[in-house]
Amino acid sequence: MDSRTAAHVLSRIAALLELSGANTFRARAYEGAAQALRSIDTDDLAPLLASGELAKLPGVGPATLGVVRELVETGESAYLERLRASIPEGLLELLRLPRLGGAKIHALHEALGITSLDDLEREALSGALAKVKGFGPKTVEAILKGIAGLRAAGDRMRIPAATAEAIRIRAAVAAHPDVVRAGIAGSVRRSVETVGDIDVVAGCRGDPAAVRGSFARAPGVRRATEKDADTTTITYVDGTCLDLCCVSDDRFATALWRMTGSDAHVAAVAGHAARGGFALGADGLRDAAGRPVAVADEPSLYAALGLPFIVPELRETGEEVSAAAAGVLPELLRDEQLRGVLHCHTRYSDGRASVAEMAAAARERGWGWIGISDHSQAAFYAGGLKPDEVRRQHDEIDALNATFGGAFTILKGIEADILADGRLDYDAGLLDSFDFVIGSIHSRFAMGEPAMTERVLRALDDPHLTVLAHPTGRLLLSRDPYGIDIDAVLEKAAERGVAVELNADPHRLDLDWRHLHAAKRLGVTIAIGPDAHSTRGLDNTMLGVVMARKGWLEGADVLNTRDVAGVREFARHGLPEGAR
Repeated sequence: MDSRTAAHVLSRIAALLELSGANTFRARAYEGAAQALRSIDTDDLAPLLASGELAKLPGVGPATLGVVRELVETGESAYLERLRASIPEGLLELLRLPRLGGAKIHALHEALGITSLDDLEREALSGALAKVKGFGPKTVEAILKGIAGLRAAGDRMRIPAATAEAIRIRAAVAAHPDVVRAGIAGSVRRSVETVGDIDVVAGCRGDPAAVRGSFARAPGVRRATEKDADTTTITYVDGTCLDLCCVSDDRFATALWRMTGSDAHVAAVAGHAARGGFALGADGLRDAAGRPVAVADEPSLYAALGLPFIVPELRETGEEVSAAAAGVLPELLRDEQLRGVLHCHTRYSDGRASVAEMAAAARERGWGWIGISDHSQAAFYAGGLKPDEVRRQHDEIDALNATFGGAFTILKGIEADILADGRLDYDAGLLDSFDFVIGSIHSRFAMGEPAMTERVLRALDDPHLTVLAHPTGRLLLSRDPYGIDIDAVLEKAAERGVAVELNADPHRLDLDWRHLHAAKRLGVTIAIGPDAHSTRGLDNTMLGVVMARKGWLEGADVLNTRDVAGVREFARHGLPEGAR
């Protein structure tokens, strides 16, 4: 029994327990054990079970260990089968919808007999769903949008989950005795925000087809099909899809480049090669006489074609190849250029850490400042701060700053709701007291593009506004952007000197990197915001840097690269003299 299959069984049990209305802690215990098994990635759990090492894994308890023992001994789980017999399998898919948890799905099953996505859609459209307690018109509308989004998304993953999966698979491929080296390719390597499948390339000694075959026949594989002469598509029992490309090791570099993509980039480089008298195809690089050109690695490939190395995150439209040929590729933003972050929450609103703990975590990351921006009072659902709580937080920040002796600074900020008419939450007097103000849309998403655009444009006219946060409101794989003329917003932000956020929460990644090109051309300053609700959430910042690089941003384009004096100057430049 392999760890992937066992983890899938435990996750299935967790989901079915949730749908049955069982205690949520039981479901979490099974999901925790599933995560522990995913971390070890082995084809045979029997030795770990026999030695007692499996029982020592964090998250594996007596009940979950019993399920794994049965899987190892029989290949099946009687507990899973009992749960399956009592709960329609189609309910599992409903867990992927926004606004629906296990308890609500259980209630819908009991009230309306819903057993599938199609059932839910039919009852929502008929009006029956809106008659169930707790399901009003807005909830029904959100569910219908979620159903459409779920069908469009398929089995896509957000980039952090896809990266973790790719790392595990690459390690397993690299451990094969006939694999010399292995690399992650595809959209994971290009850091695309959502990913449909995992691409791994292996440079092999001996027969590459035999290596592919060994993975196609491995435990935990549901099906395997030949995609082309070098690649097998493998689908695992948990739905993960792998394109495994195996080539002789001398072809590894060109295969890695080709599998990394994108199609537009590959075509643009191949066209550039042809104009230089080379042929670049699936079998590698050849010169004008048709002779193979040895390519040790990707930098060597680009160099042979007279191009500088193009980092994977830029390989999207083909425009990057023209820029490389002209010598005008940007000097992309680097992690070490960041000096601090705005958009951080604490226990004052809906965060899980204190102001002091968030500051300490920022210092550990080598930053010189952090901006605390809890929710404003209109966001009552997130513990938004009343004016007296704002003043209390400011007093605490002043006291903490006094202990740093100038070596570190906590900036006083707020995430102020942009109200329906475009005003910022709080009056001008209180807004004057902040070092910076982040403005966000958290309500009335369906007001229509003209009205939403006007709402945001009015907010941009407020001289207190420093950063427009998550400007399109999207939630990856669960909520589409609301209607807004983003070009008009960017033009106004450039005119008013307001930064636009690249929200680095992996569920948002908003502003979309595709819009960063236009923002850069207009001279809009971009603020990478982790939207951190814990000290660990500060690590979202690094994903923001990757997305900034995809958008061709350089250090000078990003507010986070400025020192604390520079951030304060940027935030206060539009205010009247007396309010600065």
